[in-house]
Amino acid sequence: MAKKDAEGLLIAGGENKVIRGEYDAMSNMEEFIALSAKNGYNFSEEELMAVLNEAGDSFERNGNPPKYSFWWT
Repeated sequence: MAKKDAEGLLIAGGENKVIRGEYDAMSNMEEFIALSAKNGYNFSEEELMAVLNEAGDSFERNGNPPKYSFWWT
């Protein structure tokens, strides 16, 4: 279920720029996971990394302002 929650967040962020922007503001994994849990997405750092790795993505921010590029559309 936790991997499904991680996938659900990646899809929600890909479809909604407000959600994406809220998470793009998180500068580290701990903040990202805490916000996810607050919003009902329950997964660990390891589970998120597994989902990202399976998709060929990484947990890095790029650009100015910094943004994550792993959102699913």
